[in-house]
Amino acid sequence: MRLCRAPHKRKNFLFVGTDHAGENLAGLYSLIATCEVNGVNPVAYLADVLLRVQTHTASRIDELLPHRWKPPPEAQPSA
Repeated sequence: MRLCRAPHKRKNFLFVGTDHAGENLAGLYSLIATCEVNGVNPVAYLADVLLRVQTHTASRIDELLPHRWKPPPEAQPSA
């Protein structure tokens, strides 16, 4: 799955519905760009973090940021 970058669809994003929706979209694109910069697959990251955030301790939430995230052991490719 390939995620398109914002400049390809710039005109479409003039009409996101509401200011709140635009802020959410900007946050999502920032998160995806941060994943890509850190060499993290955004789809795998989001799938894992959205499940783990429910039970993850609030004091250790920084472990789920893209630059510190480690995929679960069963998702890592074997050597």
